[in-house]
Amino acid sequence: MPKTLLRWLPLALLILAALGLRTRDLAARPMHADEANQAVKAGELLESGRYAYDPGDHHGPVLYYAVLPVAWCRGERTLAGLDELTVRLVPALAGTACVLLLGLLAAPLGRWPSLAAAAFLAASPPAVYYSRYFVQETLLSAFALAAFVCARRWWSTGRTRWAVAAGACAGLMQASKASAPLFLLAALAALLAARPRPGSPAARRPVRDGLAGAAAALAVAALFYSSFGAHPGGLRDALGTYGEVAARLGRGDTGHEKPWWYFIRLFSWQRSGGLVFEQAGFAALALAGFGVALAGGSPLLRWAAAYSGLVLLALSATPYKTPWHAIHLVPGFAILAAGALAALSRNRPGRAAAAAAALGALGLMAFQSDRVARAYASDARNPYAYVHSSPDVLRFRALAAAALARSPGRPVLVISEEYWPLPWYFRGLDRVGYWTRPPEDCDGALVIASAGLADEVASRLRGPYGRSYLGLRPGFVCVVFTPRP
Repeated sequence: MPKTLLRWLPLALLILAALGLRTRDLAARPMHADEANQAVKAGELLESGRYAYDPGDHHGPVLYYAVLPVAWCRGERTLAGLDELTVRLVPALAGTACVLLLGLLAAPLGRWPSLAAAAFLAASPPAVYYSRYFVQETLLSAFALAAFVCARRWWSTGRTRWAVAAGACAGLMQASKASAPLFLLAALAALLAARPRPGSPAARRPVRDGLAGAAAALAVAALFYSSFGAHPGGLRDALGTYGEVAARLGRGDTGHEKPWWYFIRLFSWQRSGGLVFEQAGFAALALAGFGVALAGGSPLLRWAAAYSGLVLLALSATPYKTPWHAIHLVPGFAILAAGALAALSRNRPGRAAAAAAALGALGLMAFQSDRVARAYASDARNPYAYVHSSPDVLRFRALAAAALARSPGRPVLVISEEYWPLPWYFRGLDRVGYWTRPPEDCDGALVIASAGLADEVASRLRGPYGRSYLGLRPGFVCVVFTPRP
């Protein structure tokens, strides 16, 4: 077998395993409200070819455009034809790419430590779970890793094309989510702690290459925010989104406020309703890697320690917290864990201990990943299933379709303060309307009302209706009014 094949075979097998974890039963979990909202926007772009960036909490446009080639390959051309597998393949493929990119980024640690870092990311419960989630976070992580890989190549070779590639990836980060500057600034600040060797080839043309990279970043971000020139106003709105973010963070009443130690707990151990979710072995190795970095580890290890520390500090200091932000901590922690294994492997007993520690941590991580991504994917006890849709949402479409067939010409009314992900499940159905307050005439082929509005809706119904109850998400119940014959 050629040496080149032998060198890359372990990483290739690891990537296949990562892809399997990220795609097995991919469409089984009910759509989260955020996923559904994003999927409808992607379907509208697919169907009409038009998109206009909305700074009102819809994040960047790359996610929607990334759906198009996947949908075309699967023969889908309309919102009604789009399905869960298609949209979730986008983050699944991005999450798999992260494994390859981290293996490349960690290469200075050595062949087997870099493979260990990639393996930790491949098996990480938050990385696996949110690689199966149609939101921007996994794409942002993938573009960040790609930017770091290209920047390291520029630093070691001094070639302008790598600076341009790094800038293009930074532009994709920005066009994915407005939080991109946090990770770029943390990466740059971490270089001060890394103290890379002087005399790099990149020092020959730092200003010119830096400007070339910045120009590439601006051009790529502008292309997406302007809908490739069709919506120039998107460029203005891209800047305006920071006002939206600041207002949301400043309110302090979003419902997403968490204690400062929230992310630390996600990477340690917690029990919920008789189930245990933990990453203690991985966290212990990452903490050991911090110690190795502080004791004078390699520049990459020092960079990973500073970068992870800065990102953790920034995420922990902000009251607004959601669990999908945890995936941005995984790559740095994985490099640190691999660095700890490398430091332990300096003699034969150490190598045996490192192998045992790595296999033990990876085994537990893979077990936890399968549980959170499949067995308990929408269970409220799962710390990553955040305000997740109830399995009941899978029953709404059949009820609505049957009601429309029974009552031609009459509509289905959804009357609720919050109704996502129902618009996703009702895609392709005619005569479905949405209200956040009861209209004067509430009669229809089927009426779905939130529990808080149900009595007011009932008072405006003419004729007899039966009642049934379905959950939208934990703590949010809908009353289904069905006309009686």
